[in-house]
Amino acid sequence: MTHIGLPGLVHRRSRCRRWLLCSVFSLAACAGPDVSRYAQQQPVLDVPAFFTGKTEAWGMFQKRGGEVVKRFTVAIEGSQQGNDFVLEEHFNYSDGTTERRTWTLARQLDGTWRGRAGDVVGEAIGHSAGNALNWRYTLRLPVGNTTYDVQFDDWMYLVDAHTMINRASVSKFGFEVGQVTVFFSRPR
Repeated sequence: MTHIGLPGLVHRRSRCRRWLLCSVFSLAACAGPDVSRYAQQQPVLDVPAFFTGKTEAWGMFQKRGGEVVKRFTVAIEGSQQGNDFVLEEHFNYSDGTTERRTWTLARQLDGTWRGRAGDVVGEAIGHSAGNALNWRYTLRLPVGNTTYDVQFDDWMYLVDAHTMINRASVSKFGFEVGQVTVFFSRPR
């Protein structure tokens, strides 16, 4: 057995600190852009205007390595109800399962959005600028007999009055586990 001694221990601690600092800076470097970067992009995304009435969507979930594990379609109905905007989503998945989610959205005085849904932990917080909207929230996700709380960094980009693209990074404990890509289409 080798005796490390104090110099070896200090050197190991120093390496450990450097590794920890590099890890923290690497994670910070992975943070997405600020939504204000899109402030000049047109057309401007007006969430209620885009989602009022019926909207259709198609999407997929991919594991971190890129493998598509689930595809889905969504029928969406949006309506203004008092001060809130309500989105009723009906999902049909490629494995034959279905899901319903009701979002209640409220625009705040500072221009941000707050959203609630039955499987969202706490509130979703949304920031918009130009053609983009960034939502961040924790979703309670059932997988088999277990439920996981996963974090969504959800970006929506309006392409034109009838088309929007949504890309979300899904993470657990700060590590990305997959991505969701969704294409929205409004009737012309």
